[in-house]
Amino acid sequence: MEKNTPEKKFSTGVITATVWQNQGKSRNGEIVAYRTVSLQRRYKDKNGVWQTANSFRVNDLPKAALVLEKAYEYLVLREQEAASEYSVDEDLIEEVI
Repeated sequence: MEKNTPEKKFSTGVITATVWQNQGKSRNGEIVAYRTVSLQRRYKDKNGVWQTANSFRVNDLPKAALVLEKAYEYLVLREQEAASEYSVDEDLIEEVI
């Protein structure tokens, strides 16, 4: 089984939003790709070992909002680019006609 690697990471300090590309099956059995975003905070435990958590302190929230906004922006722009690759430019059609 192939290990899923992150597609993109957005970090500010110890807060990270990671974009993952996943595959699953649709209701009709087709393989479909979809993306998810994970959010985590890294910290050092009492032994100095780095750990991860999915809970946040009050001061972490603005940073979490920022990395989530960047992940959202990345996904929306990526979706728009993909859609524009497959759409026909209406201005070009008008020029031809």
